[in-house]
Amino acid sequence: VQLQASGGGLVQAGGSLRLSCAASGRTFSSYAMGWFRQAPGKEREFLAGISRSGITTWYASSVKGRFTISRDNAKNTVYLQMNSLKPEDTAVYYCAASTKAIATIALADFGSWGQGTQVTVSS
Repeated sequence: VQLQASGGGLVQAGGSLRLSCAASGRTFSSYAMGWFRQAPGKEREFLAGISRSGITTWYASSVKGRFTISRDNAKNTVYLQMNSLKPEDTAVYYCAASTKAIATIALADFGSWGQGTQVTVSS
């Protein structure tokens, strides 16, 4: 599956952004999806995951309660709604697809990645 992330930009602290990730192909619903981010000089980190059906979601503790992952299988798209943004949320954000049937946060379990979209939060 090929992924294209969009929706990043510059926002003030406390603001919101909604990221989108469009997938190509007709098998989108067979993949669990995840969002990750990578700040300069830091490792890529897991943020949120969603099951194939969209019924199950899981989050990193750093974003739980502020970020919400969702998907629309009819539109082959996964979203990340980000609220109460902080300067430390500044990073390149990536969407990724996994064939794993269980909830996972491991980068190695996600075999397809989008190109990334920059999110910058000013103080």
